[in-house]
Amino acid sequence: MADNYLEKRMEDYKEQQPRVKRVASLRRLLQHNRSYRGYDASFRVREDQLRRIIEVAALCPSARNEQVLRFRPVLSDEATRVLPHIRLGGALPELHLPFSGTEPNAFVVICSTVEESKYVDIDLGIVAQSMLLQAVELGLGGICIGAFDHKELREVLNLKYEPLLVLAIGRPAEKIVLKECREGDSLTYYREGGTHYVPKIMIEDLIIK
Repeated sequence: MADNYLEKRMEDYKEQQPRVKRVASLRRLLQHNRSYRGYDASFRVREDQLRRIIEVAALCPSARNEQVLRFRPVLSDEATRVLPHIRLGGALPELHLPFSGTEPNAFVVICSTVEESKYVDIDLGIVAQSMLLQAVELGLGGICIGAFDHKELREVLNLKYEPLLVLAIGRPAEKIVLKECREGDSLTYYREGGTHYVPKIMIEDLIIK
């Protein structure tokens, strides 16, 4: 009887406590922030989701605070116009990625208002990573695409500025596994049994002693 009473008191106490929303740790976001090349075609990325992803750019640091990057959201109605001008899976050309039916249906095209330079590229890397981490927090995923036809994409989307990078965004539909390797080992990603493996140099070899 006493045990039941104490148990009920504890349950009542827990119910009275404020609910605390769990926030994903940076490590967890990074673990899930992989370069996805296959997406759930039944899921459509919404405009507000792309906007939330782009919004983080305003929070990112910028070299000399010049803030030269601009962003062109591309939703499903335009995505088919982008697909012919991008290339995925450069290390696996025989697979012709993405597979039919797993193409991304949303993109963010990152442009610059000035000529590309090392400072612009630094901003580009910081912003792209931050935006993809925001996508993960929203339950999505993506990939940075540098292999695309700049001239064609600029014309297709009627871009005012030069495109530097394309982020594909969607709900991932593939399994990616990180595999520890040693410095000097092959770093080429590969696929076995439908799983995508990505070699990552172990921490002991990353630290300069």
